Amino acid sequence: MSEYIVEVDHLKKYFPVKTGMFSSVSLKAVDDVSFKIKKGETLGLVGESGCGKTTVGRTLLHLYEPTDGTVLFDGKEITKKNLLEIRKDMQMVFQDPYSSLNPRMTVEDIIGEPLDVHHLCKSRKERRERIRQLMTLVGLNAEHATRYAHEFSGGQRQRIGIARALAVDPRFIVCDESVSALDVSIQAQILNMFKDLQEKLGLSYLFIAHDILVVTYMSDRVAVMYLGKLIELAETNEINDHPTHPYTRSLFSAVPIPDPKTARESQRIVLEGDVPSPLNMPSGCAFRTRCPYATEQCAAEMPPLVDRGSGHFVACWNK
Repeated sequence: MSEYIVEVDHLKKYFPVKTGMFSSVSLKAVDDVSFKIKKGETLGLVGESGCGKTTVGRTLLHLYEPTDGTVLFDGKEITKKNLLEIRKDMQMVFQDPYSSLNPRMTVEDIIGEPLDVHHLCKSRKERRERIRQLMTLVGLNAEHATRYAHEFSGGQRQRIGIARALAVDPRFIVCDESVSALDVSIQAQILNMFKDLQEKLGLSYLFIAHDILVVTYMSDRVAVMYLGKLIELAETNEINDHPTHPYTRSLFSAVPIPDPKTARESQRIVLEGDVPSPLNMPSGCAFRTRCPYATEQCAAEMPPLVDRGSGHFVACWNK
């Protein structure tokens, strides 16, 4: 048995975008991304809006059909033939707790729907008991099972979404910006709950976020994306102490520092220029148009993601 629960190899997802009546170009949302997630591990995926983080999560679960590449779950390749079988083991918690829940369904029906789809309960009584257990597990009052989603706060709705994901006893969950729509105090509660659930149930996570502090708090390893490509991947402590890629260094320099003296002494790395259009990507390294260290080699070819030692992977010619 493999030590990895998920193995993503050269994953690509291109979307056709019309540019005229009969012409179109490919938007390379995810372009040749590879990574592995160990059993019981949390891999954080961070990057600015539009870099392809969510598309990675959805393509990995085959909510989007991959353009190219393979995804292995527990050593078995995911295909259309075995998708329903594997779906029980792989679930997703969506970003927006307001739009990801059906407003016409009660909480009991929302959480119970996966149980019905996979025929996991033999009777109504067993189904009801399972739903009550799940609600208690995520910190919801089981007496509220007959209420509708609009009657709950944002944090409670997200707990409903998490209970729905847990209903089929998954082993791997994609958390797609699962706390970004919540108040900061509620964010902390949900993050701690994710950690508790991981410890109790032995879950593995792909934790997607644009807030690098949230990602470093949650993750064992951190992967950084820029315009559809992975540019750095390392253990959390390593990337926190020694960010190597110029883009990663600029992300960490933007993190607020609570100590005023340290904040004044720290040097903020401000990137110049705008993010290139994914429909008209620059040649070579996509980051070179904003990089202070760019050379002719950067314009000529995209740097590969290379291990610089101790599992610290970086895609940069000059670092």
